[in-house]
Amino acid sequence: MTTVLVVDDSPSEMAKFRDILAKNNITMIEATNGEDGCEKAAEHLPDIILMDIVMPEMNGFQATRKITRGKTTSHIPVVIVSTKNQETDRVWGKRQGAKEYLTKPIDEQELMRVIRSVME
Repeated sequence: MTTVLVVDDSPSEMAKFRDILAKNNITMIEATNGEDGCEKAAEHLPDIILMDIVMPEMNGFQATRKITRGKTTSHIPVVIVSTKNQETDRVWGKRQGAKEYLTKPIDEQELMRVIRSVME
């Protein structure tokens, strides 16, 4: 079974991810900030990480960089999922190691397509 770590500080976004992933038989681990996300990535080694950008303490760009450059976590694909939709944000996200960049609000079919494609 696929395991996805979702790193997002919004309870409503977390609920949305929970619904979508459960419907698609995907196990979800939750983290509410970048630091917590990095710790849970190292602890659980999920199949994929969905990362918000705007969060307290450590933002999603910093967390993505830490995970994609970490010795034990660099193999885990990170997909940024954010309300930030500028081209510069996309470019910067990819530079930090993100495999894909999606913008909110999330479309279920697009999310599932991206999850499948980055795991291949």
